[in-house]
Amino acid sequence: MTSTVPRTARAIAAVLALAGAACSDRAAVPPATTRTPAPKPTFVNKVWRVASSSSIEPGMLYVFLSDGTLVISSPHGTPALGSWKPAGDGLTMVEEGIPYKVDVLKLSADEFRIMINNPGNAVEIAFVPAGGEAQIRGAAAPDQPAAAAS
Repeated sequence: MTSTVPRTARAIAAVLALAGAACSDRAAVPPATTRTPAPKPTFVNKVWRVASSSSIEPGMLYVFLSDGTLVISSPHGTPALGSWKPAGDGLTMVEEGIPYKVDVLKLSADEFRIMINNPGNAVEIAFVPAGGEAQIRGAAAPDQPAAAAS
């Protein structure tokens, strides 16, 4: 019986040591709260209308598609295709085969302002969402009926 007492005493001591470590006086660290940041406004896959510009006609439409295609449409002309890609804190836009560095001046849900650094004079464009347009999803927007077949 004397041989089992020390073994039992050691086992009890080990259990108490572990229990003591679990209940130490260390300040309890509150669980980390995971906050999901608000979604960052995006200009991609939205139809933007030129509200004002130093040299672009107001009313023109720009669409920066997620595949890198840039669609530019004028009420008085033929639509044009270009491309775009992220570049550092801004963009690179390619129109008629010529790349232009673009600075993003402001981006919110209701305004997108850029500065296109042309070789001559820089061009500032202020866009607003095109009236009634929703994000492009390849189908009618949820709040707009699909076009009826003729």
